[in-house]
Amino acid sequence: MQRHFTLKQFRYFLAVTETGSVAGAARMISIAQSAVTSAIQELEDTLGTRLFERTPRGMVLTQAGHRFQASARKVISAVAEAGMIDRGRAEALTGSLTIGVTSLVAGYYLADLFARFQRSHPSVRISVVEDTPQFLEHLLVNGEVDLAIMVSNALGDPQALVVELLTRSPNRVWLASSHPLAEQAELTLAQCAAVPQIVLEADRVEGVLRSVWSRFGLHPEVVMRTSSLEAVRSLVGVGAGITMLPDFLYRPWTLDADHIEVRNLRDAVPSIDVGLVWRRGTRIREVVSEFIEMAREQSGAGRRS
Repeated sequence: MQRHFTLKQFRYFLAVTETGSVAGAARMISIAQSAVTSAIQELEDTLGTRLFERTPRGMVLTQAGHRFQASARKVISAVAEAGMIDRGRAEALTGSLTIGVTSLVAGYYLADLFARFQRSHPSVRISVVEDTPQFLEHLLVNGEVDLAIMVSNALGDPQALVVELLTRSPNRVWLASSHPLAEQAELTLAQCAAVPQIVLEADRVEGVLRSVWSRFGLHPEVVMRTSSLEAVRSLVGVGAGITMLPDFLYRPWTLDADHIEVRNLRDAVPSIDVGLVWRRGTRIREVVSEFIEMAREQSGAGRRS
């Protein structure tokens, strides 16, 4: 059977994945909730599989949904790039661009955007600086990098920086399929705190979650703290502990998905935000503005905090 999709369906689907609800997606793209619901239903009917689990807390991607999300992002990215052809030909962009990234974000957000920008503007010299969020903020304030792609929660000096949200990723519990807690459809923080934890110390993820434990008065046992996502995956996969991480790091189509599952949290936990960050009040050069615009088009964000 031949499958027919529309760009509208892709955009509505991605809006739901970003906001976590039909209502949130409808507000974000200024459309009726019924239109979003219909688009998602049409997609699921065409694909013959569920893309979302409907829960009291909102819409959560299934494994098929995660796979479709990756494809949908590529489609929207390709359309955005096609729309920039005339703009690129009208006047060749030149100059230099220095982008700051953190190690965690680089592997998930930089590659596609970097490649698209390079194809559209081959005369621009691009350099990438990888460092910690704290040092990237220092480089931004000092004007040593033009902008950064990084976790934008809890910036050290928010008054000095502008943040353009690219994606908002909910935190969920990762655990081995054989773990006793895997029998539960949803978990509370108290349940999680009662078992050993594997903690990823990268970007500001650990700091966001540390404040959550403190707010709820919980003190989980930590088996290991590591800056390696692969170490976290391996240890969780063998049942050494559980972890809480943002959804954008979970890749259910990898081999790890054979023995690592995710569960929603019943308690309210802040999301992990990834954004473009640049110095407030700085004169934005054309090359920087073009990169920001391309990132907006790729993410479908267009919202500034």
